Amino acid sequence: MSKSKAGSKKKGLWVAGLMSGTSADGVDVAIVEIHGRKVRVLAFETFPYSASLRKSILALCNPEAARVDDICHFNHVLGEVFAEAVIRLCNKSGLPLDSIDLIGSHGQTIWHHPQGIRYEGEVIRSTLQIGEPCRIAQRTGITTVADFRPRDMAAGGEGAPLVPYADYVLFSDKKLCRTVQNIGGIANVTYLPVCENHGDCSHSCSCGHDAHPEVLAFDTGPGNMVIDGLVRRMTKGRRHYDRGGAMAAKGMVHEGLLKEMLRHPFLRRKPPKSTGREQFGQHYCEWLHGQARKRKLSPEDMIATATAFTASTIAAAYRKFLPAMPDEMILCGGGSHNATLVSMLQSQLPDVRIRTTDEFGISVDAKEAVSFAILAYATIQGIANNLPSVTGADEPVILGKIVPGV
Repeated sequence: MSKSKAGSKKKGLWVAGLMSGTSADGVDVAIVEIHGRKVRVLAFETFPYSASLRKSILALCNPEAARVDDICHFNHVLGEVFAEAVIRLCNKSGLPLDSIDLIGSHGQTIWHHPQGIRYEGEVIRSTLQIGEPCRIAQRTGITTVADFRPRDMAAGGEGAPLVPYADYVLFSDKKLCRTVQNIGGIANVTYLPVCENHGDCSHSCSCGHDAHPEVLAFDTGPGNMVIDGLVRRMTKGRRHYDRGGAMAAKGMVHEGLLKEMLRHPFLRRKPPKSTGREQFGQHYCEWLHGQARKRKLSPEDMIATATAFTASTIAAAYRKFLPAMPDEMILCGGGSHNATLVSMLQSQLPDVRIRTTDEFGISVDAKEAVSFAILAYATIQGIANNLPSVTGADEPVILGKIVPGV
């Protein structure tokens, strides 16, 4: 689905943000205008990966099967795919390609290891996102910022989550305490306390992390990843996700299995923390599928239990780790379309008003891509755009690598 506001008079920088998440189902592209603190979405579309490309990407995420020659090859393949997505969105929305000032690309994560491995007495954290930015810049002629995570890791952080910088810019409020709850492959929360000065300063000021160290963010656990993995397995690949939460709505939550799932060690770790396919990917889904067969659960019951797992981990993280319960939760990401999941969330957090980013003029599907446009803008302006209170970094740093356009 494409949304655009072509023909608008240009007031600020036009930036294309690209995001491909842990679900590895496609690339989201958002073209936004950034003028001071004002961010306006001009166009957005999701470009799905082909079935063969998705299969290849998921294979790269498996350390037991991935090959270095394939990683090298698909790094450049995805660079071309990302560039083509920007070009196609410009063509569809009527925005000239040469009107885009900047591209910010998150890349496709194939491995993220925030705990690190000890090397010569020092713990080295590492992460790898592919989608060669040189390909993007060469193909489009547009300066491209990419590879945001490593700089935060080099500064002692976990390299994630990075979106909270944009969450602060977009959603902080002078009167309301809010969370921004993204439910993609992984679910992550940004806690935004009441900010009396919000809107009274420029986009380039440091208030997002110096004056407001109480801004928190972390991964709460799996979002859609476990649900999607089980749907694919239980339908033998006929379905890739639970549309609208329809399967879960027909099932019954197995409380005993849910209780066992909630013992996962990641859920007990205090923030800052991040996770990914390494902990909740294929191996975890295989374990769950085995547990479902052992208990003779129907596919619907298993999906209902997995959905309750996502809702329960989010609610538990709020109760355990947030300084206070928010007035509002602002949902974004694919999980926002899962009515069963949203209903479970509301029942577990009855005093929190649940809204979506759509109510603020940003599609729930576009928000992550919009965020990387904002991060790229900050990088090119020389603004530190990590939040040490969120990632655990030793200091604020400027994220990303810049590849000049033609």
